[in-house]
Amino acid sequence: MSEIRQDITTEEWVIMAKARGKRPHDFVNRHMTTPVPAFLSSCPFCPGNEKGTPEETLAYLNKKTGRWQVRSFANRYPALSSEGSRKRIKEGELFVSMDGVGVHEVIVEGPVHNKVLALMEDEEVEAVLRAYRERYNVLIQLPFVQLVIIFKNHGASAGTSLEHPHSQLIATPLVPRYVRMQCNVATRYYDDNGSCLLTDITAEELRLAKRVVMETDKFVVFHPFASHSPFETWITPKRYEACFGNVTDDELKELSHTLRITLLKLYTGLNNPDFNYVISTVPKGDEENGYFLWHMRIIPRLTDLAGFEIGSGIHINTTLPEETASFIRELAVE
Repeated sequence: MSEIRQDITTEEWVIMAKARGKRPHDFVNRHMTTPVPAFLSSCPFCPGNEKGTPEETLAYLNKKTGRWQVRSFANRYPALSSEGSRKRIKEGELFVSMDGVGVHEVIVEGPVHNKVLALMEDEEVEAVLRAYRERYNVLIQLPFVQLVIIFKNHGASAGTSLEHPHSQLIATPLVPRYVRMQCNVATRYYDDNGSCLLTDITAEELRLAKRVVMETDKFVVFHPFASHSPFETWITPKRYEACFGNVTDDELKELSHTLRITLLKLYTGLNNPDFNYVISTVPKGDEENGYFLWHMRIIPRLTDLAGFEIGSGIHINTTLPEETASFIRELAVE
């Protein structure tokens, strides 16, 4: 029999369609892939092609090679740009718009064209996370910015157009509905219970120990109770902090190992699946309100939305998070 579970962080419902009988190993990527070279002369992100990208906003040097390790710059085809205003424009009585003001940046995660985060060293992943934090703390100070979303698209089905490993940041002039919904749910929980919802969820996942994939001194990795899709993975900090920009150096160091191992387990267990990840953090001005815990969400792109999901807003997950967590937890990786 199927089961309907509620995602307590959004109050959305998810159908766990156990009757469809998919087991964790059924999601292994079995498509033949073309080998990716370590360098591609036509790639704008490869070393030597720096003049083909906009001016750098950040660059970290590799002390051993003397060349760049991580660099960031404006997206050449931005979703938002810094020109314009937040003033609402009305068309007739019902339709509202505004200028597409904001910031859209690319963070190139390393100089090697085929070296994904899962296959990097901890120190290389740490440099990427430090770049995230540095650019976040710069962009959130801009007067027209209300939220900074840090995200990564890996693979064609996840929305990437360039295979060289990279992430993106988009700073928006408003708080999107989905983020506002998360914040509203978390605020109501905080008002009713005097504690942070996601902090309590993390503690409960540790207590039940059914869906935990990995625990370190500072982080917990688990597949959430109402996972919207197979192998959905959350990484939550044990220390309460609402804003990713306030993460400490020690936390970033441990997060680099935690994230690398998590991605390596997915890479190994599912044969390098396409995925998205996003860092969820509070909107500007809510950093001290106590209701929200920053965290990372990793979504492997193993299924597609169909008519029912589009029409109802209810996701169908064909495997249980208890089973996927066990599958990933038992994988041995270096």
